Amino acid sequence: MEIIYAYTRRRSEFGRPCHFSDRAAEVDVDIPPDPSMASAFVLRNPVDSYVQHTSTVSEHEVNTERVEVQSRGVNHVEGGWPRDIDPQDVEQTIRFRKKVEKDENYINTITHLGTLMEHCIKQNNAIDIYEEYFGEEEMAEVDDEPPSAKTINVISMLTACFDVLLLKRDPNGTKRTATHLSWHPDTYKKLAVAYSSLEFQQNVKDMSFDSYIWDLENPNKPELVLKPTSPLVILEYNPKDSHVLVGGCYNGQMAYWDTRKGGLPVEVSAVEVSHRDPVYGAIWLPSKTGMECFSASTDGQVLWWDIRKLSEPTERLVLDITRQGLLENALGAVALEFEPTMPTKFMVGTEQGIVIACNRKAKTPPEKITSTYSGHHGPVYALARNPFCPKVFLTVGDWTARIWSEEMKESPIMQTKYHLSYLTDGCWSTVRPGVFFTTRSDGVLDVWDFLFKQKDPSLSLKVCDEPLSSLQLQDNGRVVGCGSKLGTVSLLEISSGLCTLQRNEKTLATAMFERETKREKILEARHREMRLKERARSEGRESKVEEKPEEVLDRVRREFFQAVEAERQRRVREEPQRRRDKVPVGTGGAPAGTEGSASAFQGQDRAGEQA
Repeated sequence: MEIIYAYTRRRSEFGRPCHFSDRAAEVDVDIPPDPSMASAFVLRNPVDSYVQHTSTVSEHEVNTERVEVQSRGVNHVEGGWPRDIDPQDVEQTIRFRKKVEKDENYINTITHLGTLMEHCIKQNNAIDIYEEYFGEEEMAEVDDEPPSAKTINVISMLTACFDVLLLKRDPNGTKRTATHLSWHPDTYKKLAVAYSSLEFQQNVKDMSFDSYIWDLENPNKPELVLKPTSPLVILEYNPKDSHVLVGGCYNGQMAYWDTRKGGLPVEVSAVEVSHRDPVYGAIWLPSKTGMECFSASTDGQVLWWDIRKLSEPTERLVLDITRQGLLENALGAVALEFEPTMPTKFMVGTEQGIVIACNRKAKTPPEKITSTYSGHHGPVYALARNPFCPKVFLTVGDWTARIWSEEMKESPIMQTKYHLSYLTDGCWSTVRPGVFFTTRSDGVLDVWDFLFKQKDPSLSLKVCDEPLSSLQLQDNGRVVGCGSKLGTVSLLEISSGLCTLQRNEKTLATAMFERETKREKILEARHREMRLKERARSEGRESKVEEKPEEVLDRVRREFFQAVEAERQRRVREEPQRRRDKVPVGTGGAPAGTEGSASAFQGQDRAGEQA
């Protein structure tokens, strides 16, 4: 039996809101004290009580394990042969192929697959998936964002996070300079760095000679350790074969590596035929074989090599600007420049601040040195042609970076301001003709945009606290690598405004360089004219000094009387006119010409005294 009780309530009373009102205080309960309970009271002094209103949370720490990534590869070899067939035996393979080709199943399979392949080829020919639909459309304007750069990676030899991995192969802990950087020609994920200590007599006995190839996706440890016979000053990838690198050593030797064969050099040049000083420049030549290069050193020589035979150089040039070919008069090379579009020309920056322009195909060695450009107060640390205007080149040395034209030998057409710190390296942008980069000894990277402003850099970024020593830009102009004196390599991503070609920028940059070249030509002609006048004036002074005192006195007396006679004749001619105008000729009753004669004789006495 189910018992149900229904509670009823009027709808007007259901959910009615409360109405509060003010009223006087009323005593509901009054409990008087009970003396009988005093005996149960326990005295406690002091009494401290607290209440915590927040939940108690315990602190926990988790240290994740470092993930080590290793590069692995698969070598595909010819397979699919039966076990009784040797793939290396040509006769067996040919016999087996003829046997298979006569099989009816093979013919039916090829016929079936040929139909499918024909269908796929027709599809590919029907539609070009790589067609450029908007090739003629003008480039979109880039947003006016302020120039900026951000660090995307740091590769350090001796920083705390890499100590455990790298100090095992470099146990002495000596900080070496990252002297040169070279990007992988096919992919921008690898970077070859040459490490060497260039300070005089600062090499430690147990200092490591190793240089490294870094994989930017795994910067915890180098992908490959290069082990030369002497520390590398220069290291360059072969643009035609990305597995081959050439390096110039501190002791003047040349070596090359094949990354497929490990970290030891494949071949090293002999000491007696190599450079006598550190090799500061090495560039690959665009030959048919792709195995030729040339190098420059502070010993004053430029040597051409074929890496397949490093026993001796194929050609030699002594940088003697007197064109006598003497090695003792040669200028030491610290920078080397070569433009593939000018295969016979190259340029060398020297320790003396002189840039030497050379032509390899000249008939005699003296004719190979075509011209010189002098403008820096110290060594030329960087030398690069503009990729859009090859006749214009950039030099970096002392406290300035200067832009030159091949037509102007005596002065640059443009230059930066003098900095407080030394400039160490520089290069042009690969995508914008008016933009170039420079590094300084105070750890600052400057980005200059001469189309925007020329007095100050468009962007100055403090990369590190130690001096920057090397600089290399990717071909896309987006990422720049900076090497420091302590071996740290910083990779920075440039903002899109500094690495995107603007509308008509090539035309504007070319016009700017031509305008400045014309201006310098006019100034140079004016300076040449002033120098000729000064030379003629100095020669005249020298001839005057060579005169004897008696000859000087006679010449001065003769010139003086000639001047007096000319003045008297002029007054005689003007006398009739003065009389007509009734103008008194003399003063104080003195006859005309008396005052002039008196002053003339006084002048003669003074001239005689001076003589």
